[in-house]
Amino acid sequence: MRVSSFFLPLFATSIVGQLYASNATTKNHAQRPNIVFILTDDQDVHLHSLDYLPLVKKHLRDQGTSFTNHYCTVNVTDVGPPYGGYPKFISQGLNDNWLPVWLQSHGYNTYYTGKLFNSHNITNYNSPFVNGFTSSDFLLDPYTYYYKTPAFQHNKDPPVVSNGSYTTDLTAEKTFALLEEAAESDKPFFLVSAPIAPHANGRLPFSAPVPADRHKDLFKDLKLPRTNNFNPDVPSGASWVKRLDKQNESVVEYNDEFYRKRLRSLQAVDELVDGLFERLERLNLLDNTYIIYSSDNGFHIGQHRLPPGKSCAYEEDINVPLIIRGPGVSPNSTTNIVTTHTDLAPTILKMIGAPTRPDFDGSPIPIHTDELTSSKRRQAQEHVNVEYWGLGIGEGTFSGDKVPNNTYKSVRVIGADGAYSLSYTVWCEGDHELYDLLADPAGTGED
Repeated sequence: MRVSSFFLPLFATSIVGQLYASNATTKNHAQRPNIVFILTDDQDVHLHSLDYLPLVKKHLRDQGTSFTNHYCTVNVTDVGPPYGGYPKFISQGLNDNWLPVWLQSHGYNTYYTGKLFNSHNITNYNSPFVNGFTSSDFLLDPYTYYYKTPAFQHNKDPPVVSNGSYTTDLTAEKTFALLEEAAESDKPFFLVSAPIAPHANGRLPFSAPVPADRHKDLFKDLKLPRTNNFNPDVPSGASWVKRLDKQNESVVEYNDEFYRKRLRSLQAVDELVDGLFERLERLNLLDNTYIIYSSDNGFHIGQHRLPPGKSCAYEEDINVPLIIRGPGVSPNSTTNIVTTHTDLAPTILKMIGAPTRPDFDGSPIPIHTDELTSSKRRQAQEHVNVEYWGLGIGEGTFSGDKVPNNTYKSVRVIGADGAYSLSYTVWCEGDHELYDLLADPAGTGED
């Protein structure tokens, strides 16, 4: 695959910031727009996580456009698709040829905090340092997914492990500090905030996410959506999925609590979003800033009898949030045009008025009201390619000891205005799956 895919995954208020606000804002408003990207980790659409984020709704869904047919193309947490983590990213010479480097060449300051790559760790972070950022504060392995012992590495300083600090709150603090720094410059900026929520906690086999203490008692009676494909009586899916046993009551109860902890962990992200918008407004940057909200991949819990995880080609895993707010973007709007993570880098370059690149797999997403109401509406783009190479790793107590071969290639085909909706997957071991998702939205094979 050529360069692009995602853009190789993205990603306390001071009086000083207020002193700079008026001057910095005037300069930023006279230039090209700023871009803020909020990238969560493993956030679902089909388990309705967005319904439990009132501040995301207030600032983004109600004031921007939601793209309901947005898909990831490699559904595994922030591997740096299509490259496979930081060491391979470096070995292939991509450190000098990716989105933040391109943005800097077009006159932008660039900032990043949170999770960047898998295998970006406390021993290789400086071998070499990541290129392309004016300032950065990266989460590093092996502490990346420990909610209360994160390790952050600022610019070229050594990593600092923060025992007892909640990772999303630290990510929020660092996001706000980078925003204040960006506002002081006369250059437009690109800022990524990449909290780990609602990813599972720790390391393999992972445990449920850990919420902030202030959120630990929320949603006590909430249960997973009991959709047609939830723990079905008749096996569904293909390959190793079809061989899964029906989950007993103890497993279902565990999965319900895993689900509640995911939603609880997202509440700190909701607060991060609120704090970000408060500062954008105070700094008078909001009207000239695009804000993008998405996730690296989706998530399943109990569908097709699966334990918690994200590596299958089912809608729960590959259909992910995408919300965009900014200049010329319709508020409180929804579109069903087909988009993928491969389209994000081209879209960001279009936002800043930069030309597209011949090595892109994707193309710019129409985000403005006039584009979305025009006759074109990307009707020629109706398919999404999804692939996974490697083992299928479940999460949580009941994920099991077996680690199956999960290699497959899949294609989603969605007709203009919903005329048809098909999912076709070929597994490495030879099984094929074909679903008409208009007749069988849950993909159970019982249409």
